[in-house]
Amino acid sequence: MNNDFGLIGLAVMGQNLVLNVASRGFKASVYNRTTSVTDEFLAGTAAGTSIEGFHALKDFVASLARPRKIMIMVKAGGPVDAVIDSLVPLLEPGDLIIDGGNSLYTDTERRSADLEAKGLLFVGTGVSGGEEGALKGPSIMPGGPESSWEIIRPIFEAIAAKVDGVPCVTHIGPGGAGHYVKMVHNGIEYGDMQLICEAYSIFKAAGFSAAEMAEVFEEWNRGDLESYLIQITAKIFTITDEETGKPVVELIMDRAGQKGTGQWTLRSAVDNTVVISTINAAVEARILSSMKEKRVAASSILHGPDGTGLAGSGWSRQELVDRVRDALYASKIVSYAQGLDLIQRVGDEHGWGLDLGSIARIWRGGCIIRARFLNRITEAYEEKPDLSNLMLAPFFTGVLNETEANWRAVVALAVSHGIAVPAFSASLSYYDSYRAARLSANVLQAQRDFFGAHTYERVDKPVGEFFHTDWPEVIG
Repeated sequence: MNNDFGLIGLAVMGQNLVLNVASRGFKASVYNRTTSVTDEFLAGTAAGTSIEGFHALKDFVASLARPRKIMIMVKAGGPVDAVIDSLVPLLEPGDLIIDGGNSLYTDTERRSADLEAKGLLFVGTGVSGGEEGALKGPSIMPGGPESSWEIIRPIFEAIAAKVDGVPCVTHIGPGGAGHYVKMVHNGIEYGDMQLICEAYSIFKAAGFSAAEMAEVFEEWNRGDLESYLIQITAKIFTITDEETGKPVVELIMDRAGQKGTGQWTLRSAVDNTVVISTINAAVEARILSSMKEKRVAASSILHGPDGTGLAGSGWSRQELVDRVRDALYASKIVSYAQGLDLIQRVGDEHGWGLDLGSIARIWRGGCIIRARFLNRITEAYEEKPDLSNLMLAPFFTGVLNETEANWRAVVALAVSHGIAVPAFSASLSYYDSYRAARLSANVLQAQRDFFGAHTYERVDKPVGEFFHTDWPEVIG
């Protein structure tokens, strides 16, 4: 009973994570339901490491020093419950189970309560960075009791990505806070990816080659837009298919997949009355992309511009690049503002005591949405912890005020040429709605009062007083 850490689930993420643990000087045990996977791992990439594999779960558990620290890396939902159920009879009070998958936070809170009643500890932790991050250093978002965090803290701080020497991991908060923050992180990731796709659509319509787009994205990655997603997109545009000689990106079917965390984020936003229109547009764009056959059929029936005239818009190549850059930057700020607003609202509802600055800090390295401007987000919340919206932080207010004219021009250009830019458009509409001292909801309230006597407030009366008008009857 002397190994420091146990891991169950040897898919690529699990394998890379435990290799990371072993590389930091910890002794690790692994178990996989399919024993051949364990054997292949031990004979392959784990050969020569301190990692020990076990075919029997009881032997795996017995190999671990107490309090046992066991991380589960299996598919969210029923598989996680099945693993926990099989572990419980083998564990002792004070042992710690860590769910490192993309579990729904309400499942995490249920599991935590169930295990606490049995004297066992539980941490639901988000892990971001993909396969490479798991191996070299991910961003880690653990939630649960402070005491449980302290047990796993030395290992998590050792394996996490480092930025300026600071580990990209912190105790997010109690209960399901860790998995909730990871869920919204994934929603922001959806928004980031869609915004990049829309920039690509505009450049493609303007006649840019893949090589030219690679140059643009490489340039952007040296400036304020520096981020992992911009970096990998630049690389994507440089890869040529050996069989056809064409850019690989142009041979990939335009049908996107998703695993559900974006949809979970939308449901939570609706339940908590928070606007996340950029993320919503990104999720809907993926759904529309999956309707390939219907889109192809509609393309010959529904009329509109096809984007081919965009090259003659009157803008120079550099003007187009600069304006799309501004639209992307501004929309990205809005996407993060919405995601952080949702995190803050739900954190307050649950009493999690979330620190948005610290959350932004651990996203700076390892994770998929890591970006240069996360430093600015951390600074914004350090300067004003009760900041009501990221857009109102002085730095971001300045960026938005500087870019909004180009942002509008890009959206108008795309719309007038029939290029779908749902995330750019949704972000701009949110910005314009948020900055509007008066919206058109007065008409909406009049309609509600007309057909349902729902009442309304008046601009010339004290707030909180409600009125009803006896509207004329409408017949027929």
